[in-house]
Amino acid sequence: MSSNQESWGSRLGLILAMAGNAVGLGNFLRFPVQAIQNGGGAFIIPYLVCFLLMGIPLLWVEWATGRFGGKKGNHSTPFILHELDPKRALWKYVGVFGIFTNIAVAAYYCYLESWTLNYVWMFIQGGFNGMGQDGVANYFASYITMNQNHTAIYFWLFCLFLNTYILSKGLSGGVEKAAKVGMPLLLLFGLFLAYKGITLKAGEFGALLDGTVGLNFLWTPNFDSIWNTKVWLAAAGQIFFTLSVGMGSIQCYAAYVRSKQDIALNAMSAGWMNEFVEVVLGSSILIPIAIGYLGVDQVVELTKSGGLGLGFKTLPYLFTQWGPMMGAVAGICWFGLLFFAGITSSLAMGTPVMAFLRDEFGWKRGPSAWTFGLIVLVLGAPSVFFFNEGVFDEYDYWAGTVSLVLFALLEVILFAWVFGMDQGWKEINEGADMKIPKVYRFIIQYVTPLILLAVFLGSLPDIISKIQNPSNHYVQGARILLLALYAGIAYAVYVAYRRRKTRI
Repeated sequence: MSSNQESWGSRLGLILAMAGNAVGLGNFLRFPVQAIQNGGGAFIIPYLVCFLLMGIPLLWVEWATGRFGGKKGNHSTPFILHELDPKRALWKYVGVFGIFTNIAVAAYYCYLESWTLNYVWMFIQGGFNGMGQDGVANYFASYITMNQNHTAIYFWLFCLFLNTYILSKGLSGGVEKAAKVGMPLLLLFGLFLAYKGITLKAGEFGALLDGTVGLNFLWTPNFDSIWNTKVWLAAAGQIFFTLSVGMGSIQCYAAYVRSKQDIALNAMSAGWMNEFVEVVLGSSILIPIAIGYLGVDQVVELTKSGGLGLGFKTLPYLFTQWGPMMGAVAGICWFGLLFFAGITSSLAMGTPVMAFLRDEFGWKRGPSAWTFGLIVLVLGAPSVFFFNEGVFDEYDYWAGTVSLVLFALLEVILFAWVFGMDQGWKEINEGADMKIPKVYRFIIQYVTPLILLAVFLGSLPDIISKIQNPSNHYVQGARILLLALYAGIAYAVYVAYRRRKTRI
């Protein structure tokens, strides 16, 4: 039994932390762009279908496996999965993905998160005033080019330090407190900006169109897209991005809940809070304001390069059109909510690593947190210094996309077919105040694995193409680092398992 005595201070803190884990930069930067590119209002149909048939089931599976492992004193996925099938060593190494993914994603995510802090500071200083649209775009380009601007390094190091410091304070004293501050402020900032976006009037501060034009464009359905398999793959992919399933952080958080706590309702609460933030707030800020000033055609063109360009290159300039004071308030709110969305997610990425070190090697909270910070520093440095050479994107593809789908597919097979739905359904419902529809037993066992398999098989051509055609030596080096990371964690799991056997 582990001596790891961490626990949540309150149910509200747990739900906010879980919601913070799910609510990330993708809710505000990726979702509206995905909707525009995949049928507008029609995209919400496959999106909600994937949420109900894949997202919610995976949330219940991960909460249930986490709590089950926690009862046995396990708080990280290698040994949480091992508890579901103790006779086979394979599942421990599948569980390695639950540590690997968090480290690898944190390695580039903290850098992206640090951009938001820099932009908050720029708005506080009035740095974007009078810069012009090209000036803002050029500032972003120079910011991510290390030989032109070292400020990015300072903000990245500060962001790493802040994440590590909060993690060193533990669940209730660090992560939970951060979620209780960050999530309400995120919602407050988001509601303010959504109101400003929707009520934007043509001619006001130089706007060309009403904000409702952008909102209507975003949600005008193109029903022909519903029959396109790429749209369904995009919807399924967005569910992974938005709920943080397939990472191992949910299982870790759930491993610290009480044995009889209602995980069914907790999972639903965190899941639907994330959906509100994404569908309601995420669609009411970026696109309505951008279309209000730039028009539909120009925004459609800009979305082809993703949400980062709109969020970091375009929106700061548009905020300055509201005047020095209101522009500064809007900029601080926008990049402030992105920061809180980012840090509540990155804190969740550190928790499984710390749990593994504490459970298996008896490390104290502080050394575990600072070791995580050091690993992220070393692994993340290439994504910072060689951002323009594709290292950032390579980390994101393998750790933030492929690993999520593969791990989720394997864990649901383990839960439904190896551990068994009889035990699994009982674990999900234990202590539940809500009555889960029995159809979800069938969905978890059959529908969810089939959707995940379809997503993985649909991605295989792209995966094979990427393996066969590395773009440069930096990308090849990034792959070697990721493979070395997985191998190193797998070896640590092997050592931990041997240590356990000697203690029996």
